[in-house]
Amino acid sequence: MLCYADEQAWEKAGEPARQAAVREAVRLTHELDGKGQYVLCSRLHPTATATSVRVRDGKPLVTDGPFAETREQLGGFYLIEANDLGEIIGMAARHAAVSRGTVEIRPLLEIPGFPAGK
Repeated sequence: MLCYADEQAWEKAGEPARQAAVREAVRLTHELDGKGQYVLCSRLHPTATATSVRVRDGKPLVTDGPFAETREQLGGFYLIEANDLGEIIGMAARHAAVSRGTVEIRPLLEIPGFPAGK
């Protein structure tokens, strides 16, 4: 689950709303862990801390901040195990990010030859 939100909307919502969202995300994460579905999750620092790297004409171009201008920014991710899409849609609908953004669901694409995860 990729959690996208409008960083400015969360700023406008204020600290109490952010703290409530964090508490709800922690509660959901512990529930997933208790069911054996939790693998990994993390919040990301705001986009102002991002560094974007592109290669053009064989030379790396490094830019401070995000490369794409979008209304919603990637704020964090969950790597979880689910039995089917319906189950993970239910999980995503309960995540605090959906109140001011979007939770995108994507399955992992296994690539032969990559080392196994830890």
